[in-house]
Amino acid sequence: MATRRARDRTTRSPPLQPPGDLHAASLRIGGETLFVLSQPVLDGRSFPDLTAAEANIVAALLSGLSNAEIARARRRSVRTIGNQVASIFRKLGVASRAELLAASFRDT
Repeated sequence: MATRRARDRTTRSPPLQPPGDLHAASLRIGGETLFVLSQPVLDGRSFPDLTAAEANIVAALLSGLSNAEIARARRRSVRTIGNQVASIFRKLGVASRAELLAASFRDT
């Protein structure tokens, strides 16, 4: 009986809230609780100085596509895509895809 009273007096802390644009949900399936986290898709619209074509290339870069894969999808040569990527990097002041990814998080 004493333990029950002690349990009744404890207060529950409010549920944790995810930071920023991160969304969280929990699902109960087969007696197990699954937690799902999601965040907005990164794309080139985060960078207003880019043209529409450059924004599309940034979206492809952020999704992990290689220059060759982007070239096939856009029906351009790999060299053209390489030149466009270099131009995008100059405009944004980044030197690599990793820096581009970091900049996309900074600007969201």
